[in-house]
Amino acid sequence: MDLNNYLEIFIEESKEHLQAINDTLLKLETEPEDTGIINEIFRSAHTLKGMAGSMGFEDLASLTHEMENVLDLLRNSKLKINSEIMDIIFKCVDLIDKMVDNIEQGGDGKENVTEVVRQLAKIQNPSQIPASDTLSDASKEVASSLVVDIDEYRYSVINEARKSGNNLYHITVTIEENCIMKSVRAYMVFQAADELGEIIQTQPSVEEIEEDRFGNTFTLLLLSDQTNQEIQLQLSSVSEVSEVVVASGLQLEQNKAGNILEEAAEENQQIAQVQRKAETDPQRKKHRSKSIRVDIEKLDHLMNLFSELIIDRGRLEQISRKSQLTELTETVEHMTRISTNLQGLILNMRMVPVEQVFNRFPRMVRDLAKELDKKVLLVLEGEETELDRTVIDEIGDPLVHLLRNALDHGLESTEERIACNKPEEGKILLKAYHGGNHVFIEVIDDGKGINRNKVLSKAIQREIVSPEEAEMLTNQQVFALILSSGFSTADKISDISGRGVGLDVVKTKIESLGGVITIESTPGQGSVFRIQLPLTLSIIYSMLVKVEEETYAIPFNSIVEITTSPYDKVTTLYGQKVIQFRGQVVPLVFLKEVFQVPANAQTEANQLFIVIVRKGEKTVGLVVDAVIGQQEVVLKSLGGFLTNLYAISGATILGNGEVALIIDSNQFFK
Repeated sequence: MDLNNYLEIFIEESKEHLQAINDTLLKLETEPEDTGIINEIFRSAHTLKGMAGSMGFEDLASLTHEMENVLDLLRNSKLKINSEIMDIIFKCVDLIDKMVDNIEQGGDGKENVTEVVRQLAKIQNPSQIPASDTLSDASKEVASSLVVDIDEYRYSVINEARKSGNNLYHITVTIEENCIMKSVRAYMVFQAADELGEIIQTQPSVEEIEEDRFGNTFTLLLLSDQTNQEIQLQLSSVSEVSEVVVASGLQLEQNKAGNILEEAAEENQQIAQVQRKAETDPQRKKHRSKSIRVDIEKLDHLMNLFSELIIDRGRLEQISRKSQLTELTETVEHMTRISTNLQGLILNMRMVPVEQVFNRFPRMVRDLAKELDKKVLLVLEGEETELDRTVIDEIGDPLVHLLRNALDHGLESTEERIACNKPEEGKILLKAYHGGNHVFIEVIDDGKGINRNKVLSKAIQREIVSPEEAEMLTNQQVFALILSSGFSTADKISDISGRGVGLDVVKTKIESLGGVITIESTPGQGSVFRIQLPLTLSIIYSMLVKVEEETYAIPFNSIVEITTSPYDKVTTLYGQKVIQFRGQVVPLVFLKEVFQVPANAQTEANQLFIVIVRKGEKTVGLVVDAVIGQQEVVLKSLGGFLTNLYAISGATILGNGEVALIIDSNQFFK
């Protein structure tokens, strides 16, 4: 049976189950006595294990099986939930997620799960798994057969190698305590071991050893046809290695992981039979055919073709109005209705709720808060806000950096918050909303805010600004300095921050998407990081206006009202021309002056046409010469030669072939 046909379904359903497990684990942490939550997690884990076994991903199936055993003990009240068990289960879920990602990228879904399986097994029966670091050298050979877990693939490789005369050695390497670059010495040991045979497994993992995240000792399993003495001599020759212990005669048939795999294999055979039976069910086949994956480039091409259709439709509407032919008018009206429905369908195909990105952050914030020993409440708003799929795929990493920054730099420690008469639990708000022809995403914290003097001191120290320039900068300009490359206010480098790359990455990514990021901060109250993303390609309703002989389009969803005002009603307040509008003072922006439109020979009109636009609670009046009317237009980028044009987000082609610039009214608000 060709399982590739079911691979995409497996990946999609696995991600759904993993998200469900993550969400319910966070809930379980706050309600540890609720067995209903445990049952829900158990069901998801059981389903995930069955799917993995049916698809032949044995590492994934066996790891999930072991996690399922722990969950079974919890739901039957044979174990009581504590923070250690929760951390291990979360670690297990992370590994499963990594395996699924590997499968999605075309890999085999194999990961080094030895340590996690050992920890899960220890939870189930602590008395049978001794801690290897408390054993003497004389007993390490015996302990290795109990502690080391081998997945099915490695198990088969070892057995085949033994048939050809190779032996399996458990090698413990100890590096001198005063060694400066332990990871380099470990790498040299690996090189020497590779010359002797094949390294099957390391503990800790290779990644942890490369990142210097281990003590002075690490172990490895080596397949080799050399003797103990030869291996001992070769590895001991590496400088700054103080001790090498080589153990052989491992009894893998007694390995607990091997038994787990045998149990999982039997259960997977039963699941596979059910799967084969289900595949013959016509109703099941019919359900699966409702969902297909479409390459995003094909959707881009479809959108481009449709935008050309919209332009031609506008041209036909103009021709029908001029010709006044009944048959042509009816045909154009019918085509307009069909194209409007088609337009909605195409746009909806590309739009994805931002919830898909937001959902992964509660777990991340929980882990970071625990690492930093802070109490944090993450609040999500606007998850239903829809973004273009290409933006969804790119916005995740910048938000990760902003949330990590809010947790580490923004929120104070529990002691500091109590001293400032703040609640012990810090709050981070992540919200998304539409504004005009933009999407806004904000990361808000109620922490200590940004220290202006500290930022300026670091900026002067790194020669980003001079002391003279620093005195002239506004708060907004000072806050923007933390987005500079290599800039960091952290006093020491940690795993979370301090290297000066996080916010620089955010700025670079947002600008590559054609957006901007702004920062607001109040000392002692918190900070707001606001991301503004434009619609790079979309079909929008707009109001066409005239400024002298030029035509501009203002997005309809940013317009509050269109009004007129006698010129003598315009007054000047602090150097800004304003009018009184419905009980409030509204500043005026004369588009003729902003865009430097050449004036014609006619005298200036006494009556002003004013388009009132809004951003949040603020309003501005755009002064134009005439209002043409509402029209559906295609928003297109101006390309790489016309970048950073003030208050212009793109252009469109009108029905008569004229090009009209689309106004970005958000930039008129200061």
